[in-house]
Amino acid sequence: MIDTCIVIPVYNESQVISTVLDNLSFEDYLIVVVDDGSTDNSYEILRSYDIHLIKHPINLGQGAALMTGITYATNLPGIKYIVSFDSDGQHQASDIPRLIKPLIDEKCDVVLGSRFMRGANVQNISPIRRITLKLALVFTRISTGLNITDTHNGLRAFTVQAAKKINITQNRMAHASELLQQISRLNLKYLEVPVTILYTDYSMKKGQTLANGIDILLDIIRGRF
Repeated sequence: MIDTCIVIPVYNESQVISTVLDNLSFEDYLIVVVDDGSTDNSYEILRSYDIHLIKHPINLGQGAALMTGITYATNLPGIKYIVSFDSDGQHQASDIPRLIKPLIDEKCDVVLGSRFMRGANVQNISPIRRITLKLALVFTRISTGLNITDTHNGLRAFTVQAAKKINITQNRMAHASELLQQISRLNLKYLEVPVTILYTDYSMKKGQTLANGIDILLDIIRGRF
């Protein structure tokens, strides 16, 4: 029986979502996709796949879509582990077993993917994104007390028991910082594992601007205070 569920928030990813789904193993994982009010033809593409598909009638933000997917996944029979996975092609399906293994071995409640610890592989990251992530990391370490090497990495894994305790209220990008704050507050045991992040021309056009980096930092600060 399949015991791992991959949760993928999607918003206007018609150019890449087929590739993302095709690279996942439908034999090993149950796939839950939340279309967050896409205005392109993402939903039509998603309907052609054998997945659990949820649609928000309007765009609420990645945090809201992730919470919808996690809540749905925790109620699926037989599911023990939940993995959050971005829809823009940056994450690699080959990293999923590495994230799940510490949960299977009962070493922790949450596994966080890191693009900056030893053994990680980050390709084509822009200087703006690197600086933004380092600034966000300093703030997150101070505000949560977690000794982590990366923040705002959407590749994570949870036991179902841990996922049921998570309650994301920040709809936009601040949800990543909020999630780490909850891991700290709930005293959930966590580990980081190195992962591969591939920044493509497509993802850089969507999220590598200075304005986007400033928005992320402001969202994190607003989410904290």
